[in-house]
Amino acid sequence: MKWVTRDHVHLDRMACVWLIKRFVDPDAEICFVPWGQENSRDPQHIAFSIPGVELSPHDASGTTFLKILRKYGVVDSALEELAIVIQKGVDHVLHGYHPGAEDRHGQIAVGLLAVSEGLMLSHLSDEAIVKANTPVYDALYDNFKVHGIVQEKGLVIPRNNALGPTLPTQFLRQLLADHS
Repeated sequence: MKWVTRDHVHLDRMACVWLIKRFVDPDAEICFVPWGQENSRDPQHIAFSIPGVELSPHDASGTTFLKILRKYGVVDSALEELAIVIQKGVDHVLHGYHPGAEDRHGQIAVGLLAVSEGLMLSHLSDEAIVKANTPVYDALYDNFKVHGIVQEKGLVIPRNNALGPTLPTQFLRQLLADHS
């Protein structure tokens, strides 16, 4: 299927592209239209994060990412956590939200925004921005997924025992592999 959104893909829209390709429509073709030229889009394409469409930009109903999760019935606790991060990132940009030290999702959101903005600056096309961002979202998803498994099963991540991240990383990698 063909999907369409506005160009200069950033946090929420980038997360949507990743979500669509990973969990909704693996064969999706994403098209980008310039801001202000949304009406020039092909009406046959599924539009997202464009004003006036069902999967509209972030608003009081939530981010476009959350709207796609709900519309397509994607149920996954790691994606729900990512939805919280995306919402907090949007709140940071649009409403000046500044997460406290205890707000893990808010802290991740601010870091993700910095990475997202840096990748927008270092890549000229939306396709290149998506390609560069995709491993970041894959990594966040894997992190949320494996830590959810740890919590669900009541597991304890081994301490590093002066070996840096070796033991915890090996443990989490194996856990993730066992649940993939």
